[in-house]
Amino acid sequence: MSDWVIEARELAKVYRMGEVQVHALSGLSMVVRRGEVVSIMGPSGSGKSTLMNIIGCLDRPTSGDYILDGENVSKLKDDQLASIRNRKVGFVFQSFNLLPRATALTNVELPMRYSGMRSGRKERARAALQSVGLEDRITHRPSELSGGQQQRVAIARALVNDPAILLADEPTGNLDSKSGAEIMHLLLTLNQERGTTLLIVTHDSEVAAQSQRIIRIRDGMVEEK
Repeated sequence: MSDWVIEARELAKVYRMGEVQVHALSGLSMVVRRGEVVSIMGPSGSGKSTLMNIIGCLDRPTSGDYILDGENVSKLKDDQLASIRNRKVGFVFQSFNLLPRATALTNVELPMRYSGMRSGRKERARAALQSVGLEDRITHRPSELSGGQQQRVAIARALVNDPAILLADEPTGNLDSKSGAEIMHLLLTLNQERGTTLLIVTHDSEVAAQSQRIIRIRDGMVEEK
């Protein structure tokens, strides 16, 4: 097994807007070690969101190679990419993205439903909620939970399939400072206890300072120090 869980080699992404070509990524290369905590930072328009979409298997590069957990996923078809995404990537979003009418338990079960798992879903979902300190909130719906608790449900959902990487997009962006600090502490604790590779997209320098390494993106490339 390779030390690298993420290998991006000369990634380029070109969007066509009428007759205009927009180069969102311009030969970007980067690697992330298994179990590492890395923050991705960059100004608006830097290509950071495009890179995250490729890393999260939501999109493919125009050219270049992306190897996720030892598998080159750059040229996979949509259904293959969706399967890899469900098994290998856990997402934590700024806006939580929970189903409003579903309980915490049902929300956490969703990735297992999508992967076709038939048995043991509730037990694994309960264990995931317990790991984020919400074992007493499994029957609560999002409207009955605080923002910090909703983000904990989202983290449990992201972890339930034991992904190769946890991709957190501005995970503290919608939280007050106390709740944000608690969520960062939880993410870093899960990294230490489970060895989960953690990628954090953030504009917050205080959040980025808690990671082991910061990758800065500008003009579609990794900014050289």
